[in-house]
Amino acid sequence: MGLMIAFIFRVVINALALAAAAWIIPGITVSAAPSSDQTLGTVLAYLVVGLVFGLVNAVVRPIVSLLSMPITCLTLGLFTLVINAGMLMLTSWLTQYLPMGLNVDTFFWDAILGALIISIISALMGWMTPSKR
Repeated sequence: MGLMIAFIFRVVINALALAAAAWIIPGITVSAAPSSDQTLGTVLAYLVVGLVFGLVNAVVRPIVSLLSMPITCLTLGLFTLVINAGMLMLTSWLTQYLPMGLNVDTFFWDAILGALIISIISALMGWMTPSKR
């Protein structure tokens, strides 16, 4: 039960971080889910995109991080930002097949800055939440 609540909480944190990035950066947009209520469609779209982003970070990112370990060490960890931007672009590509989705215009500025914003907000929100240790 506790694991399921932690998973749902993580999806909500991802959705809020994606919403902040979409609000700040004009090149990142999230299209609303088809619904009679616009607010419900928008919230549902952010939750679905947050779920896909969480799954991409849980499945693909560890593999990419392991394979890029030499360049990450060479750049003193700055390449992690490029990996995060790649995960954001992968989420954008995957959600284009859904009725709602994430759209990132360009990799260099939009995805890099969006990944930076999402990383900062996710870290702050994860830091502020209590953990069971």
